[in-house]
Amino acid sequence: MNKIKNAIRTIPDFPIDGIMFRDVTTLYSNSEAMKEVIKLTCDYWRNEGLTSIAGIEARGFITGSIIANQLSLPFVPIRKKGKLPYDTLSQEYELEYGKATIEIHSDAINRNDNVLIVDDLIATGGTALASIELVKKLGANVKGCTFIIDLPELKGKEKIEEIGIKVQTLCSFEGH
Repeated sequence: MNKIKNAIRTIPDFPIDGIMFRDVTTLYSNSEAMKEVIKLTCDYWRNEGLTSIAGIEARGFITGSIIANQLSLPFVPIRKKGKLPYDTLSQEYELEYGKATIEIHSDAINRNDNVLIVDDLIATGGTALASIELVKKLGANVKGCTFIIDLPELKGKEKIEEIGIKVQTLCSFEGH
């Protein structure tokens, strides 16, 4: 897992002073590290009875679609409000300064499907928890969530585990 962590670039003071931004674009351009991300994730979830992979916009699309392909499962995008062209369900969630909304197509997941939610990073958990709610609104089960990076000080992973959802993370960084 050090190969994964070492492939992630840290950019100080982005997007604002005091934030240590974890840039996964350098991970995506490192084929050996990405192979490890995909292998570890697929091995971890392969026998969990998954029927769909849902990726959170935007970087969850990259890893999620590769995982879906490797596991021969459909990929479902969870997008920012107004980006999906068909009938959608929406879920609002809290940001540090305001609110945001994500959406999923109303026919993207079937009732009783077993869904893995994928994103690049878990911080406060707001987007992931909203994604869990969207999947549940469609009558499906969230089998788990997987993230490349955990920022443990922000306790997002803990919030998801507290509601009984299994969480996999591949590396963690201290600080915001």
